Amino acid sequence: MNIEKEYIKLIFGLKLKQARTAKNLSLFGLAKITALSKSYLNEIEKGKKYPKTDKIILLAEKLEVTYDHMVSLKLDNNLAPIGEILKSGILKEIPLELFGIQEADLIDIIANAPAKVNAFISTIIEIAQHYNLTRESFFLAALRSYQEAHNNYFEDLEEKVILFCKAFHVDLTANISITELKAILVEEYGYTIQELVFTEHEALGDLRSIFVPSSKTLLLSNDIDEGQKAFILAKEIAYNYMEIKERLYTFSWIKFDNFDQVLNNFYASYFAGALLLPRQHLIDELNVFLALENPKPQQMVQLMNQFNVSPESFYQRLTNILPKDFNLKNLFFLRLSHQKGTDTYQIKKELHITNQQEPHANEMNEHYCRRWVSIRTIEESIKQGKNHFFDAQISSYENSKNEYLVFSSATPDPFKTDCIRSISVGILMTAGMKKKFKFIENESLKKQIVGVTCETCAVKDCLERASPPIQLEQKIRNENTEAIVQKYMTKFS
Repeated sequence: MNIEKEYIKLIFGLKLKQARTAKNLSLFGLAKITALSKSYLNEIEKGKKYPKTDKIILLAEKLEVTYDHMVSLKLDNNLAPIGEILKSGILKEIPLELFGIQEADLIDIIANAPAKVNAFISTIIEIAQHYNLTRESFFLAALRSYQEAHNNYFEDLEEKVILFCKAFHVDLTANISITELKAILVEEYGYTIQELVFTEHEALGDLRSIFVPSSKTLLLSNDIDEGQKAFILAKEIAYNYMEIKERLYTFSWIKFDNFDQVLNNFYASYFAGALLLPRQHLIDELNVFLALENPKPQQMVQLMNQFNVSPESFYQRLTNILPKDFNLKNLFFLRLSHQKGTDTYQIKKELHITNQQEPHANEMNEHYCRRWVSIRTIEESIKQGKNHFFDAQISSYENSKNEYLVFSSATPDPFKTDCIRSISVGILMTAGMKKKFKFIENESLKKQIVGVTCETCAVKDCLERASPPIQLEQKIRNENTEAIVQKYMTKFS
């Protein structure tokens, strides 16, 4: 859709409908006084047609407005937010077809109920401003919804990895080496690969790689470990093999210019994860682990170490495999970040499969429950000085009574100095889930009552509490007040 032309047509349609309703005219009435067909006028108001000059003059005359007002792209104050969001090109930037939305249908919705759409858009803008929602955050939220709608499993990308491995004679039953990844990039795609000391420049401290498209040069930070290096190389292969042109040139990303870059970054990352953690190989290893009746934490770490990936890549891959191949479709993925010496823990990344699970990000500056294993692994990794501290627990949420088996790994944050991050996957405990985990009833597996944030938590005598339950107390006060109001309403009815 040519958004500029569509924008002009839609604005004219909104103005025509506004002028017509201001005169208390129906479409039939306007058709009668202008001798234009009702269907033609209806298509104009819906933004599907733009009338010729003589028709605009006629409409302006009959509606008693000026020609200049009708052709101006300036909207009245009550419709201005609609104009702004259309003019911004956001419809062009987000591929609505991913969500089954046709752009023409969206135009119809806006044209048919401009006041309600305006109120909705104004609400979204206000919420975005209140929570400091950036353009990148909006794009990432859209991507997360896309992943969740597909249970984070994409058959076409899995198939492309298999086809790639056949074409390049890559053995999917063994780990692909960094030497082989480099050879493919250099010999097949004409890359030059150089390792540099990025930390010599303070501004590059958070970066791990830069791709220079004009010379096909990949610059790698010499501070990264083997797992990170393998992932970056695999992503570059993905960009080339899938012939992706609209892409990012740094890892980690600095900014997204459009939604295509966000989506393509995800596609390349998914391809890399599937290449480094082949589906069937991972399924086989997981089945062995799940059959253990009393696994030790080190056995889970050993399982991860069988693959040349970071803990985050391993946990991300679990969110592809568990819903598809183990029918565990209620799970969450969390990445928490913690600056050493502070009492702050932030959720930097999350994903929820099937439903919005309880442990979710909160933008109210509330304190996440200190009983989460995601926080405990961070604390223990600092206390014990370990580069990878793994733990697991059954978390029972006080409010919903839902229980999750949560795996969590804490490691130094590769992108932030003096920061520790934890990666966690939680699986909703159901009868079907318990059959798949032989060790679920083992007494050595810690069980813990948890909340979401301290401010909303009803757990009493919590030694780990970082803040009083002020939000919960306010809710209880409101409920008590409502109950008394209802008694008076009944008494004096």
